[in-house]
Amino acid sequence: MLSDVNGPEIGLSFAPELHLFVGAARSAGRTPFVTDGASTLGHVVESLGVPLTEVGRLVADGAEVPVSHVPQRGEHIEVRAVERPQRVPGAPLRFLLDVHLGTLARRLRLLGVDAAYTNEDPGDAALAARSAEERRVLLSRDRGLLQRRELWAGAYVYSDRPDDQLRDVLGRFAPTLAPWTRCTACNGRLAAADKDAVHEQLHHGTQRTYDVFAQCTACGRVYWRGAHHARLEAIVEEALRAGTG
Repeated sequence: MLSDVNGPEIGLSFAPELHLFVGAARSAGRTPFVTDGASTLGHVVESLGVPLTEVGRLVADGAEVPVSHVPQRGEHIEVRAVERPQRVPGAPLRFLLDVHLGTLARRLRLLGVDAAYTNEDPGDAALAARSAEERRVLLSRDRGLLQRRELWAGAYVYSDRPDDQLRDVLGRFAPTLAPWTRCTACNGRLAAADKDAVHEQLHHGTQRTYDVFAQCTACGRVYWRGAHHARLEAIVEEALRAGTG
């Protein structure tokens, strides 16, 4: 257990955005916390349930400190939320989503955002390792997953509603949007396709009604402006408006 009755007591205050993680007891401003005198500030914050992916600046008695800072007796620590839009080092910006965020993954792909996802759960260790290997921002609602040390970068998805999830991710990271350029099934790139070249994949009614097609260069799936296009267009238009607002 981190807390020790014989250790130094510090004061902690968390940004409103982080109250979800720490609960009501620590949501009312500065609250006391007894440390063991050796643990880093990053360890203290995570021990209280806050993934460091959600933490911005750490301020001790008015001076910014790193997560490796060891709190001293009497210090007042302000734990602030990440600033938005959040800038991730390196390029291009790419995401990895856990097994519970399939709808969000498809919507990001619809907008042309590189979003890796599989509906088979590879396990926390494999997801964190892939994030590090491919330099992808891991999106998840699993706090424990976001606290894994091997993770390269991550972000907690605050809502369980796909519309809100998409707004949250776009608002936080402001990725470059290129709608209708990615396969929503596999994340591959789309290219214009000749109707005659893909006719074997089309139902007879589709062949009669549509003339413009795109095909995934990775999995071969064929796309056209079918019955669901209006709903998808509304998602795209809202995202583009938010990005220019």
